[in-house]
Amino acid sequence: MKQLLLVFVGGGFGSALRFLVGKWLNSSESGIPYGTFAANIIGSLLIGIILGLAAKNDGLSDSQTLLLATGFCGGFTTFSTFAYENHVFLKSGDFTSFAFYTIGSFIIGFLAVFGGMYLVK
Repeated sequence: MKQLLLVFVGGGFGSALRFLVGKWLNSSESGIPYGTFAANIIGSLLIGIILGLAAKNDGLSDSQTLLLATGFCGGFTTFSTFAYENHVFLKSGDFTSFAFYTIGSFIIGFLAVFGGMYLVK
C-alpha cells in the first residue's frame, strides 16, 4: 500500500507541474506544443538522473525511486499527449511539424536520459 501511495503522490505532483508547463509554454497561435516537448525532455533528463543515482551505490532507496521515477516522472511526461499532438499535425497536413516534433522528441529524449545517467557517474 505504501508503494501505491508513493506513486500516487509523485504522479500527482508531476501531472500538476506538467499542466503548468503546458499552460506556460504551449501556444495556440503557433500550434507548436512546446510545453509537452519541454516536459518530455526535462522528464527524460530527470529519469536518467534518478535511475542513475538509484543504480550508483544504491544512491536512492526503492521508495525514493518509486516516488520520483515512477510517480513524478511518470506523471510529468506524457506519451498520450505527444501522440495526440502528432495526430493533429497529420490531420491538418502539417507534415513538417510532425516530422520535426516526432524525430526531435525521440532523439533529444534519448539523449537526455543518457545525459542524465552520465551526469551522475
